[in-house]
Amino acid sequence: MTVPKNNFKARLKSSETQIGLWLSLGEATVAELASGVGFDWLVIDGEHGPNGLRDILAQLRGVANRTSAVVRPRDDNRAEIKQMLDIGAQTLLIPMIESGSQAKEAIRSALYPPQGVRGVGAALARASDYGAITDYLAHANDEICILLQVESRAGISALDDILALDRLDGVFVGPADLAADMGYPGRPAADEVQEVVINTINCIQRAGKAAGILTSDPGLQKSYQELGVEFLAVGSDVGTLRSSLTKLYARFAPS
Repeated sequence: MTVPKNNFKARLKSSETQIGLWLSLGEATVAELASGVGFDWLVIDGEHGPNGLRDILAQLRGVANRTSAVVRPRDDNRAEIKQMLDIGAQTLLIPMIESGSQAKEAIRSALYPPQGVRGVGAALARASDYGAITDYLAHANDEICILLQVESRAGISALDDILALDRLDGVFVGPADLAADMGYPGRPAADEVQEVVINTINCIQRAGKAAGILTSDPGLQKSYQELGVEFLAVGSDVGTLRSSLTKLYARFAPS
């Protein structure tokens, strides 16, 4: 057996836009259901979703090989990143990156030496199929995809330093947090915010990295796709369920 190929990472190098969905409910059944719909990637959200280590493990198993799983840890904590990788995550989306030095350390946390400082122990874990992948240690780094989130004015200011890091695969722009930090809470579509978002996306792509973003706004979805954003999340399990339930109820609600 060999280290599984990370199809999400491989496709970031193409000119296509991979379409994704956010999973925030913390439910393996929801992850399993969503993985069969056709999305290119699913974010298992450990930052805002009620997800612990075993919850994320269950969702990785639910997704299985039907689509690509992107795991977002709660922050850049080195020990937690190691655990996410050991349970089988191959793509990490690490939030709230605000400096080149922070980005460098987050990347080092996700890679085995000599490129990084990831602790060696996956031979006992799901990542190596519990030791069945005998060359896991030698080849794991090749398939790890590292995405960092820039979602504040500090992060935008540090973007050049972040993008200069060789082992970085992509940068995700967090429009909700960025809007709030710019003084437009709840208004990521504001012209002032979108100007910064678009400039940031262009900067990421000029540096040869993949750019990503999340929006449920159809107009913004189209504009980001036209910009050639490499990974675009178009909604969430929470938003989709609530919207569908609201519409269903409205059909039968008393007037």
